[in-house]
Amino acid sequence: MTHRFDVRVYYEDTDLAGIVYYANHLKFIERGRSEMIRAAAIDQVALRTQGLVFAVRRVEADYLAPALYDDLLQVRSGVIAVSGARITLLQAVWRGETMLFDAKVVLVCLTATGTATRIPADIRQKLGDLQE
Repeated sequence: MTHRFDVRVYYEDTDLAGIVYYANHLKFIERGRSEMIRAAAIDQVALRTQGLVFAVRRVEADYLAPALYDDLLQVRSGVIAVSGARITLLQAVWRGETMLFDAKVVLVCLTATGTATRIPADIRQKLGDLQE
């Protein structure tokens, strides 16, 4: 995985047992993905003014071990494929040397009307540079 993003588990992230609520892993990887795209010098606000956005089309996730209150986690994200309108990533949440959560995420580039469209060539190039 190419990009790394640290996140702390807060009380609000946990359930009654003190374990991170399963859906919050999706929030953690969303933050990691946003930071990876920002680090690649892709301005999503500028894209939106052009009528383009990235949206999650598919997530395949495995929950391997629980994250707990006050854990320091690391979201690791990497691009595995870029095609005309799609970006496929691998993302994982780690605590130290232990992988807690693993996901394959497919994003699609959409127009303002929600129609899939080709990723602009300059953006495809920047994403390709992140490819593992």
